[in-house]
Amino acid sequence: MITLNNRVKLNKTKIRVGRGIGSGKGKTSGRGVKGQKSRSGVAIKSFEGGQMPLYRRLPKRGFNPIGNKNIAILNLDKIQLYIDKKNIKASDTINTSLLKKLKLINKNSVKLKILGSGEIKDKINIEADLASKSAVEKLEKVGGSIQIKK
Repeated sequence: MITLNNRVKLNKTKIRVGRGIGSGKGKTSGRGVKGQKSRSGVAIKSFEGGQMPLYRRLPKRGFNPIGNKNIAILNLDKIQLYIDKKNIKASDTINTSLLKKLKLINKNSVKLKILGSGEIKDKINIEADLASKSAVEKLEKVGGSIQIKK
């Protein structure tokens, strides 16, 4: 049980600097002697005395993930839309090079991933690097096929 005279002190008093020798923080107020750091209004956060600071020595990386492979994502409903619009023929094999040639995916994309959102009506053959389980199931249900490149 905490009584009044031995309770934890909640409001600690602020040290008043520059109030005489006896206080221990008199004269220069614990700032040493002269120089930039003894003055007020000084913030030298990453200054290294003229040496090139660490943050400027390191390369910029920002929001460009290093291991980022450009993977083009294509949903089944999008493929069906392209077939309906007659951009793609249902008879030919859908692969990265065909889609790049028709400008349906970005020319910088390295891999192609097929996702299973939406429905597919036509029987098609796809050649892709990656595919979701739902996409594979839906394609096989319609009678189409998907080859996954290793």
